[in-house]
Amino acid sequence: MTETYKVTGMTCEHCARSVTEELSELAGVSDVAVDLETGAVTVTTEQPLAEADVRGAVEEAGYQLA
Repeated sequence: MTETYKVTGMTCEHCARSVTEELSELAGVSDVAVDLETGAVTVTTEQPLAEADVRGAVEEAGYQLA
């Protein structure tokens, strides 16, 4: 299953890498794709993720879910 989230505050490849690393650590995540221009983060998982878990991972990376 695939979900797309809007993340604010990302401006560079380092930002994208940080968000990708944090989200990749969540159980069941198989892929993370970041589009810096739009702030879209697409997460592919085996099962649905709780939004609170996604929010926590994004915040751990230093950014905010919109």
